[in-house]
Amino acid sequence: MEVTLIINGDRFSFSATPDEILLDTLRKLGYKSVKRGCDSTSCGVCQILVDGKLVPSCGFLTVRANHKLITTIEGVQEQVREIANYITAEGVEQCGFCSPGHMMSLIALFKEIEHPTMEQVKHYLAGNMCRCSGYEGQHRALANYLEVNNR
Repeated sequence: MEVTLIINGDRFSFSATPDEILLDTLRKLGYKSVKRGCDSTSCGVCQILVDGKLVPSCGFLTVRANHKLITTIEGVQEQVREIANYITAEGVEQCGFCSPGHMMSLIALFKEIEHPTMEQVKHYLAGNMCRCSGYEGQHRALANYLEVNNR
């Protein structure tokens, strides 16, 4: 099936098989920030935005994304850099495997809720498993980010 994807503003047209998942397509197209984790939509490392909604790319067929706007972490670098500065200041940066999915969850949260509470932040991040750090330091960093950015 012929598919056209608009990824971070760039248009790609190609032939996809009916069972091809978006995670594989994105990595094949060079978007290596999208990581393969559990392959069962449970761990959050492959999170991306499709038409502004957070989706696990390992459970989303490429053909379903036809003519949709796809955002990976490469498409939101400025906002990610701003959030990452708070995480680094708290000393709880991650190894990089979980970070892209973690950041995409935060980007989705900030798009959907103008002034999120920490409970809402924790709810959005509940599906993101971090394999190398705890969560409390990240929560402190995000509380600082929300306070400074008047969210």
